[in-house]
Amino acid sequence: RFCSVAVHTPVKMKGLGLACLLLALVPQVVLGTHDVYIVTMVGDPVVSYTGGVEGFPATAADLDEEMDVTSEAVTSYSLHLRRHHEKLLDSLFVAGTYEKLYSYHHLINGFAVHMSSLQADFLRKAPGVKYVERDTKIQKLTTHTPQFLGLTTAVWPTGGGFDRAGEDVVIGFVDSGIYPEHPSFSTHRTDPYGPVPRYKGKCEIDPVTQRSFCNGKIVGAQHFAKAAIAAGAFNPDVEFASPLDGDGHGSHIAAIAAGNNGIPVRMHGYEFGKASGMAPRARIAVYKVLYRLFGGYVSDVVAAIDQAVQDGVDILNLSVGPNSPPTATRTTFLNPFDAALLSAVKAGVFVAQAAGNGGPFPKTLVSFSPWITTVAAGVDDRRYKNHLILGNGKRIAGLGVSPATHGNKSFGLISATDALLGSSSTKYSALDCQRPELLNKRKVQGKILLCGYSFNYISGTASIKKVSQTAKSLGAAGFVVAVEDSYPGTKFDPVPVNIPGILITDVSKTKDLIDYYNSSTTRDWAGRATAFQATVGIADGLAPTLFNSAPQVALFSSRGPDVKDFSFQDADVLKPDILAPGNLIWSAWAPNGTDEANYAGEGFAMMSGTSMAAPHIAGIAALIKQKYPKWSPSAIKSALMTTANTIDKGSHPLRAQQYSTSEMMTLARATPFDYGSGAVNPKAALDPGLVLDATHQDYITFLCSIPDVDPSEVSNITGSRCGSGPKGQRPYDLNIPSITVSQLKGIQTVKRTVTNVADEAETYTIMTRMSPEIALDVSPPALTVLPGSSREITVTLTTRSVTGTYSFGEITMKGDRRHLVRIPVVAMGFK
Repeated sequence: RFCSVAVHTPVKMKGLGLACLLLALVPQVVLGTHDVYIVTMVGDPVVSYTGGVEGFPATAADLDEEMDVTSEAVTSYSLHLRRHHEKLLDSLFVAGTYEKLYSYHHLINGFAVHMSSLQADFLRKAPGVKYVERDTKIQKLTTHTPQFLGLTTAVWPTGGGFDRAGEDVVIGFVDSGIYPEHPSFSTHRTDPYGPVPRYKGKCEIDPVTQRSFCNGKIVGAQHFAKAAIAAGAFNPDVEFASPLDGDGHGSHIAAIAAGNNGIPVRMHGYEFGKASGMAPRARIAVYKVLYRLFGGYVSDVVAAIDQAVQDGVDILNLSVGPNSPPTATRTTFLNPFDAALLSAVKAGVFVAQAAGNGGPFPKTLVSFSPWITTVAAGVDDRRYKNHLILGNGKRIAGLGVSPATHGNKSFGLISATDALLGSSSTKYSALDCQRPELLNKRKVQGKILLCGYSFNYISGTASIKKVSQTAKSLGAAGFVVAVEDSYPGTKFDPVPVNIPGILITDVSKTKDLIDYYNSSTTRDWAGRATAFQATVGIADGLAPTLFNSAPQVALFSSRGPDVKDFSFQDADVLKPDILAPGNLIWSAWAPNGTDEANYAGEGFAMMSGTSMAAPHIAGIAALIKQKYPKWSPSAIKSALMTTANTIDKGSHPLRAQQYSTSEMMTLARATPFDYGSGAVNPKAALDPGLVLDATHQDYITFLCSIPDVDPSEVSNITGSRCGSGPKGQRPYDLNIPSITVSQLKGIQTVKRTVTNVADEAETYTIMTRMSPEIALDVSPPALTVLPGSSREITVTLTTRSVTGTYSFGEITMKGDRRHLVRIPVVAMGFK
């Protein structure tokens, strides 16, 4: 055991052993520095245990069978693992010097424990311990889209209508909780929800209202915060120790995937349309791991994922991700987060994860592994534009979801700096218009208030909503917020307000506005304004404008290539996988949510982020799961990817928002590193013709084929040994619906196996397209695939010239009936 011995305490060395001797020489301050660690153990978890421990029968189920998590075999083996974890810790450490937070037994065999670094080092050497890793934080990766995606006209009608779309499919949301009273989750105006017998999740009781968080639509609600509490990050005065969403993020993404259909989006007396989830009849299971002040911890997330799969979810949505690639494992694919998700996929759960919001820069993804569906964010065809009309006739474009100035007239313009009360200028800067008490109401009343955009808006201490409240309280006719300085990486979103208002984001246009204001303002010898002649009018910005140049890859959406390790070496895996709407998405909001100051107290919010893109895919995956309940997660992923679009509504190649050399946003032709296989096409995904399937063993073979990987690390983390798969495999041999070769030396041959999931035989003609630096050939040139049968194609890639950049292309398989299958190809040639 570790001994609780102070450094100056006399001890008898006899019988203490080396561990205690060493500990007695270490100052107590070292022992007091505790962190949360994730520990993996020898022995299979429930999902992969095939027997071998005396007295405990096998618990692993065949792929075509559902595991009964309530069976005697599962419950007794789970208890056996938990007791083994406790016995190990009890045998090593003195009680009170550590705290076991979770036992993981369903997806991985291990536990989370709060202990000192010395104890962690000692635990690493203990028999039966595979791996010990210090916990890390995670972050959030923060309507009109059903119509844009064709769900209302081409998908829901074929499945019995919106009121049956996603019926009895359970989507698990690992996020910031849920606001259960929201109409998007209500059961008052829907057909009654029956039980879902296979789902075994529990519903926590709200400690304030003493009511269950579940209602039939919401079938499970739990929260996970033991690691956050142990780390000292959880403040019970601010955070809710329940599944209640105190952030807004969780309610927003749950409603995107599975919110009720036809919910009016009302704000400030205006209806912006009707909101609906992708699968409005799907059930919602909530696993809260994100909190207001600090985000979350991986060990809490792993516990939530483990519980969700044990409970029986069909789909898992993760709009969260690590802050950076893992440093403790040799490859990004073997961190505890991705290892748990690998076991989830093995258990038959489809996983959608947000790509990250680090765009438009390369290698900014926070979702790495091929068993996960990584979702990039697209800009759909709806944009909120507005403009300002100056008294000199100039029109200045801006953002503003607001009504027009009264009677469409112009009003006098006054800058906040010219409206300061006498003593305010020495104490505060009122330019960002957050404090009405600093401004002279007599001067502002009846005028348009001109405010400046400061770093406070980026840090979250200032908001457009607060500007509107300031202007309204002062009796202003409206407001203008003007960006004077460039803030690279800043994402400007239009904000709904209840008085005329506009945000000018173009620095050059702001200069035009300020020049006009200054030239129209009379000042005395001290520079004080004495007369205001500048006038402006604000147009109506409440109605969106529809564009054909959609979708586009959003500026903030993280880009590939995928990386295989912390040194950011390129991986032979295409990421992201697919593009879905993620910009200016209207959805449910928690009125007590603090994630976005502009929507404080509101029931809906218009948010942007890959966080919003992932639940679109989760919801569409639920529709596929409903139609094909026996399909594997990799088959669902393949159906989504091979049917995706690479052209926009205007029949042009997809484009991606980028930064120009002058840091202005511009559009460039998009590549698979921007959008993966393309923009999701739900109608086609429900009838893909062919799929490329992959098994759990295929993923293990992939991990073992990564150059310089440590086979013992693969075994320690996944519980599966290298060497059982085909010899000579390379990472790009994994049977996924894309081909990525990061170092193409000379000629390489790659194989892919396609399976016909249609009801009839179909003959496919195979065509290729590739950048001229790489030759791309496929054989056979045509093939016929019978229903339920599989055929193999051989792909040959040849380096023609070395450019030091990636080349992009695709394999297109056109069926003689109705199906079209696309496989993106990415390669960089080397000598």
